[in-house]
This record gives sequence, structure tokens and C-alpha cells, in this order.
Amino acid sequence: MSDQLKRMFELRIEFMQAIKHKYPNSYPEWPVDVSKKRSQRALRETALKGVEEMFEALQHLKNWKPHKKYGESNFDRQEFLEEMVDAFNYFFAMLVMLGVDADEFMQAFEAKNKKIHDRLLGKY
Repeated sequence: MSDQLKRMFELRIEFMQAIKHKYPNSYPEWPVDVSKKRSQRALRETALKGVEEMFEALQHLKNWKPHKKYGESNFDRQEFLEEMVDAFNYFFAMLVMLGVDADEFMQAFEAKNKKIHDRLLGKY
């Protein structure tokens, strides 16, 4: 398992614990019981925050419209990357709340990767 992926999970957990300490109702106790309404609401709200950050990242892409003859050539890579990290942090928080660790996530990632490659090769 990648030490970097494990480190990302560790950093997210540390931050979530710090936020929970400062703002006790910010996250439910994890792992959450997904059968509970409050847990599903917390996961949904966290997912929407991640999507919002993705939209903030997309705001930095200003030269994508096919009908525009001239687009903006400036692109702030650092700002874009920062918004992407924000989005990933919310998605990592969802995994943490579900009790998923780096190993389980990597296994799921590899399984899905195989599935999409099989699909590409016509085996799906």
C-alpha cells in the first residue's frame, strides 16, 4: 500500500478530529451507521461540499467553450489545485466517516480499475 495514500487518510482524520474538538457537532462519530437518517444526511452534506469545491475548481477553466473564438489564456494552476485538494478532502472525509481505510479504498480502486479496463477491451 502506498505510504502517501495512507498519509492522506491520516491527515484527513487528524483534521476531522481537530474540527470535531473545536466544533463538536461538525461530524458524527465515525464510522457512521449508514442505516441512520443523521448519518446519511452527514454523508450527503459532505458530498455536496466536495461537489461545491469541484465547481470552484471548474471556475478556473475559462477557455473551454467551443463557440468562443478567443478565450482567456491565463490559468492559475495553484488555485485550481487548491480547490481540487479541498474537494478531495471532503471525499476523503466521507470515506473516513464510513470507516474505509487506505487499504480498503485501494482495493476498491483497483477492482474498479480492472472493471473499466475490461469494459474497454469488450469483456464487460
